[in-house]
Amino acid sequence: MSVDNRRTARKAVSGDPAPREIRRRPKNRRAQIAAASAAAFGSLGYHGVSMEDIASGLGISSAALYRHYPSKYALFREELLRVGNAMTASVRLSADLAQAAPEERLRLVTDALIGATIENRASVTLVRWEGRYLEPQDQEVLARLQTEVLDALGAELAALRPELTADDLRALRVALLSTITSIADHHATLPAKQLARLLSSACQAVALTELPPAEAVEPVAAVEIPDSFKHELLLRKAVELFHERGYPNVSVEEIATAAGLSAASAVYRFYRGKSDLLSAAFRRAAERVSGAIGPAVAAAPGPQAALRTLISHYVAGSFAERDLTFVYYTEFQHVPPEDRTVLRNIQRLSVEEWARLLREVRPDLAPAEARFLIHAAFALVVDLGRAFEAEPFAGQSRVRALMASVLQC
Repeated sequence: MSVDNRRTARKAVSGDPAPREIRRRPKNRRAQIAAASAAAFGSLGYHGVSMEDIASGLGISSAALYRHYPSKYALFREELLRVGNAMTASVRLSADLAQAAPEERLRLVTDALIGATIENRASVTLVRWEGRYLEPQDQEVLARLQTEVLDALGAELAALRPELTADDLRALRVALLSTITSIADHHATLPAKQLARLLSSACQAVALTELPPAEAVEPVAAVEIPDSFKHELLLRKAVELFHERGYPNVSVEEIATAAGLSAASAVYRFYRGKSDLLSAAFRRAAERVSGAIGPAVAAAPGPQAALRTLISHYVAGSFAERDLTFVYYTEFQHVPPEDRTVLRNIQRLSVEEWARLLREVRPDLAPAEARFLIHAAFALVVDLGRAFEAEPFAGQSRVRALMASVLQC
């Protein structure tokens, strides 16, 4: 036994404390924190996560976390702007590619953006749906980064298709970005290379879409709800407020006031609370999609015709209930757990039925690939709606054509 070992043994026998293990902080601790916070925010939303949750997930104390970040907002802000910068950097082509053919340049730009999106998938969902919780000056920074991405896509589209109008380019560049970033809206999985090829092919199809003529968009007339239908009026007003301000920022009192009720207590005659209103809205959105599938398949002569019917139904329903469609994408993490499973099952079955039809039309697709494309087609509708609302160049006929291009059906 060496002298050093004997000394250690004597200390242990005499009751002296054993040498304390020195724990060194990982050099990449900030990167670990960023990854953990992105996953937490992406799963539960900005308002559903605390610093304690993030620290616990990393196996560190809250005090250790605060040594790196002064607040939850600082974490949230840094991650959104980091991803925004990564996506922006990806679309900047090097000078030596200036003379490349337009189709090659567009493919390089979209493929680079696809790569950045796949690499940052957990955080892209924050950019898509949680950016409104940034402070105004940070929203402006993120908006500038997103505009640079759209401008890069638009410039390459214009070089490839000089016949397109400025409005055509605006619609197509949003459709391209939506197709790529739609992977942040769900949890389906594919190997990265396979997913990149799938999205690249979908982007090429979108870029070459022959857009129907822009159509005058008639405003959707609001359906008058009789005073006796207070449950329906409450649901509509709740959805409008959730869309405008975000679920966490809306109170039961505000919903009651918007619906013309004298007190918040009146809401509880119809719904158990704010979360029950959200669940009811989600059930309506999910059943609108699932309820159309059976009749479309039964009436159509084949799978392609059935898909086209479903596309028309989906677009019409989304245009008629824009607020509800948006809320369906942004607030799912706030649905009570007991309702979440039921809603997820309805959504999953709907996507599976759409994917089954798509694979009958395109037998080259694997089941997971078909699911990714269905999600991309759904996302495109909500993204065009929130970008342009009722602009004629993003009317229903054009949205239908772009959905069909994403699916290549």
